[in-house]
Amino acid sequence: MITFEEIRDNREIRTYIQKGNANLGVLGFTEHSFGHAGKAAADAGRILSQLGCPEREVELARIAGFMHDIGNCINRTDHAHNGAIMAMNILTRLGMDPEEIAVIIAAIGNHDEKTGTAVDAVSAALILADKSDVRRSRVRGRDRTGFDIHDRVNYAAIGSKLEVNPEEKEITLHVDLDDGICSVLDYFEIFLERMLMCRRAAEKLGCSFHMKANGAKVL
Repeated sequence: MITFEEIRDNREIRTYIQKGNANLGVLGFTEHSFGHAGKAAADAGRILSQLGCPEREVELARIAGFMHDIGNCINRTDHAHNGAIMAMNILTRLGMDPEEIAVIIAAIGNHDEKTGTAVDAVSAALILADKSDVRRSRVRGRDRTGFDIHDRVNYAAIGSKLEVNPEEKEITLHVDLDDGICSVLDYFEIFLERMLMCRRAAEKLGCSFHMKANGAKVL
């Protein structure tokens, strides 16, 4: 069976992630390189593990998390669909079982809020992991005079953490915001669609979704 470590260390996949991140840098988007890929992989796997899902399903979530943004090396538009097709070709050549490939490409193809939704446990975990990765270190520039609202919201996020409570069947996103830079209202102006997507993903896992900003429950 193909392991997460094989995917993480694969030169072809790493090249596409690097090129996609470079393309987004030119367009002014936040970091989408190995930092984001690694965090998405770790959190997607952790979510399913803490909910008691099978070990192989956890591994597939980690693989999908690491590969989910490779389509950005083609174009930001339709990057989820392009990435799913790229992943299918790569994983087929690596000899992965088609049933496992189908799970991974469904997750990648459904992770963008404009066109996707959670269709199974792996896609749900990827959505939650991806959309919760809001942090200052993803902002490329440090000149705040040139920030748009996306940069400002990410820069204001001093830290974020996704908490899974399997007993209560709750998944909670904790965000620490510097409210001198961005208000909670600013956050929701940008990320409301993503938070609603997270709620549906949590429901697919049999959980409720909540968000706390600076310790106060806002969703």
